[in-house]
Amino acid sequence: MSFWEFFWIVVASFLFFAYLMMLFSIFADIFRDDDLGGWGKAAWSIFIIFAPLLGAFVYLIARGGSMAQRSMKVAQEQQAAQAEYIRSVAGDAATTSPADEVARAKELLDSGAITPEEFAALKRKALA
Repeated sequence: MSFWEFFWIVVASFLFFAYLMMLFSIFADIFRDDDLGGWGKAAWSIFIIFAPLLGAFVYLIARGGSMAQRSMKVAQEQQAAQAEYIRSVAGDAATTSPADEVARAKELLDSGAITPEEFAALKRKALA
């Protein structure tokens, strides 16, 4: 195999991979869109399946601007869900004050769960 044959195989592979990524993102956008009805989704899918290159370019021209907006909306929803999950898992740990931590340690001391030395260490840590 010569250098140029290898070069064109690499270029063709890259273009094919880029084309597949474009199709995946278009299909994801078609089925993500709430404004597009079932018949519209079916029509776009059939058009892209039977005339892939033409269908992809027509879709990008016709709906490419709103495609970015839908992607941003999904990213923001995922970020908000992640932040809510982190808040729910963190619980009260992120919102407790040093006084709350000392009070909790005092309850543990009174119940006999910790020793006075451990209470003093927790108190120093909370007030530091």
